[in-house]
Amino acid sequence: MSTRIWVERNKDGSWDAFSDEGAHIKFGKGKGQFSPGDLMKVAAASCAALSSQFAIEHALGEGKGARIVVDGTYDPDNDAYINFNEQVVVDASDHDLSGEDADKLKERIVRHIDKSCTVKHTYEHETPVRIGVTIKR
Repeated sequence: MSTRIWVERNKDGSWDAFSDEGAHIKFGKGKGQFSPGDLMKVAAASCAALSSQFAIEHALGEGKGARIVVDGTYDPDNDAYINFNEQVVVDASDHDLSGEDADKLKERIVRHIDKSCTVKHTYEHETPVRIGVTIKR
């Protein structure tokens, strides 16, 4: 089941996004605010983080995770991103991993992300967006 999300405009011009489950994030076009394009990158990075978490914790211990950096190529002619690039960085410096163990962990991380990341799956396919408009009077 999908969580319902809605956004509301604030008097200062920023926006707040909410979910039925109580989540909240502020966004907008101002300084220090995530833009909608930024939120697409956040979605990709957070999906990779959650998808890879089990593999990383299994290898390195509970509470361990990755730093995921996402950038993208924006096409201004079509007002769309044409790709995203994710870099998953796992700090295993406090573990004595062999090269073989590091390679196995890397493979497991990629497999977990490829299998479980809904955002990645969605971005890889054309996803229609249907818009309805209601004017209350």
